[in-house]
Amino acid sequence: MPVCIRPSLIVAVSVLLLLLILAAGCTRPAPAGTPESASMPAATPAPVPVDEIHLIRAHYQPGEITNLSAAAEKNANASFNAIAALAPEQRTPDNTLIAFSVALTDYSDAINPLTIMGQVSPDPAIAAEGMKARESGGIFITGVSTRRDLYNAIKDAQPRTPDEARLYNLTMLSFELNGLKLPDDQLARVREKMQEVSRLETRYNANLNNDVTSLVFTREELAGVPEDDLESFARTPDGKYRVTMSGPDYSAVMRNARNSETRKAVYVASNNVMAEENTRLLAEAVRLRYEIAQELGYPTWADYQLDGRMAKNPAAAMAFLEGMKKPLQEKSRDELADLLVIKKTFDPSATSVDAWDISWLLAQQKILRYSYDENEVKEYFPADTVVSGMFRTCGTLFGIRFDEVKGADVWADDVRLFRVSNTSDNATVGYLYLDLYPRAGKTDSVFETELRTGRMKDGSYSVPIVIVVDKIPAPAGDKPSLLTTGETVTLFHETGHAMHSLLTRVPYGTLAGNNVQWDFVETPSQSLEEWFYDPEVMVSISGHYANSSEKLPAELRDRIIAAKDAGNGRYFSSQLVYSLYDLQLHAQKPPIDPTALYYTTYYDVMEKPLLPGLHVPASFGHIMGGYDAGYYGYLWSKVY
Repeated sequence: MPVCIRPSLIVAVSVLLLLLILAAGCTRPAPAGTPESASMPAATPAPVPVDEIHLIRAHYQPGEITNLSAAAEKNANASFNAIAALAPEQRTPDNTLIAFSVALTDYSDAINPLTIMGQVSPDPAIAAEGMKARESGGIFITGVSTRRDLYNAIKDAQPRTPDEARLYNLTMLSFELNGLKLPDDQLARVREKMQEVSRLETRYNANLNNDVTSLVFTREELAGVPEDDLESFARTPDGKYRVTMSGPDYSAVMRNARNSETRKAVYVASNNVMAEENTRLLAEAVRLRYEIAQELGYPTWADYQLDGRMAKNPAAAMAFLEGMKKPLQEKSRDELADLLVIKKTFDPSATSVDAWDISWLLAQQKILRYSYDENEVKEYFPADTVVSGMFRTCGTLFGIRFDEVKGADVWADDVRLFRVSNTSDNATVGYLYLDLYPRAGKTDSVFETELRTGRMKDGSYSVPIVIVVDKIPAPAGDKPSLLTTGETVTLFHETGHAMHSLLTRVPYGTLAGNNVQWDFVETPSQSLEEWFYDPEVMVSISGHYANSSEKLPAELRDRIIAAKDAGNGRYFSSQLVYSLYDLQLHAQKPPIDPTALYYTTYYDVMEKPLLPGLHVPASFGHIMGGYDAGYYGYLWSKVY
């Protein structure tokens, strides 16, 4: 499934609040605190503020995150209480509506740098505190968004400008969608259930973050996997290879291993991560979401979630998805027939293509039909070259430049910080952290999120700070990280989210960046990823790892572009499965067996049964991380 943005704490809980010259490839060291250009040279280098080195805290002692989280809640409560305490005759838009947005954003800016540690800190104790802070923060924001005294203090505000009118309308909608039109007893039930859902979501994702599922194989069982990938696998005392379910390990085996049983074993293991526990947590969250929707006067959670979104209601979203089914099934049948022909060249007795064959057969198809090998192509896409080229592309599109802040305080040595500036006047527009490589304790998710939200503050614009978290293969020995075309597209995708966050100039933090209708949020990311397939861009971001001046040959580039849509029928069919499943899961009355429903949906779209014994919903993190009844947005934003 595709990667995503990770909603800020405010966005995840409330509707309103809804390069890198990598360490492996730095050309030369720069003095601590000075920028090193990763794009186009600026006319006049900007001075580096002292606090740029310590933009956000990167290191904590045990207990500090917990204490800082509690302090952030205390400070926010003081601001909220001050708003609620105003007498009616004292209230103005500035000290109610705008003050509320400021207080929410102040809290978000304080808590997000703490909660991100739950996913990136190499210290297990600190990571655990970060996840607890996320759980506590979700509960806290739910409490804020269900406070009747705040609602009453803000609802009579009279907006003076179009910006204030939009802020007012969405603030009121947020309160009302959280139950502020209900009697007190119902409101209390909604608050309690929402807080419990927040706990369940945090625990579900913490389980995925902490998963250490792995399988052990002999070298013979991994025949076909390139030597570089084999060297990246952990080894057992008897010399065998340990394959985890993390992205680089999984992809290396599924794309390259010739042994079908090896691929099947990895496929089964990856689709059974946290099978029992996360299935239980998901089922409980679905039940509570339905009960919340009922309390709020909606037939289902899907009806509740889509109120105010582009699709407007589940029927419209479902009709959109159902309209894709037959065309995608026809396309998928043709693709599978073609892949079966290829499979028969290796196994003449083959009569069907299994799910664990797809990635391997698509790789073989590129070799046989398009005359290129992904393992050779990636030699032209070292990570540092790709990111530097991607930054140049963004610079051309948006009139910005990226300068690395050397010596920045970061939580792991391979994390990098970049200042993003306008090329016109060198003014800073924001900061971008890149945390690209897997490591022990780091989440296996790929996402972008905001650590500080852009907004007007104290008479000037407080620029955003964002982070892209990825899991591309790490450098190994003398060889840098090399990216497949898919990994490169993913990096463009997440950078598209980052551009959405960084280039905002909305005055209010609660409306800035990714705080948009959730079925629009994938549009910037999926738009930027298309630029990879522009012929000039593809060549410009390339450079052979052994000789950076050796660009991707034009004929190879053209073959890659020709193969762009290979397998798209199957890919978008998979997206349709996830989208329909998510809507159906949240558009009916519980109890619902999440696993059984997934099997039914899979068969309905794919026209063949899913392998028995899998628990795919247990690792479908999107629907326990802000995309519940909203996963259709990936397909929606491809069309609208």
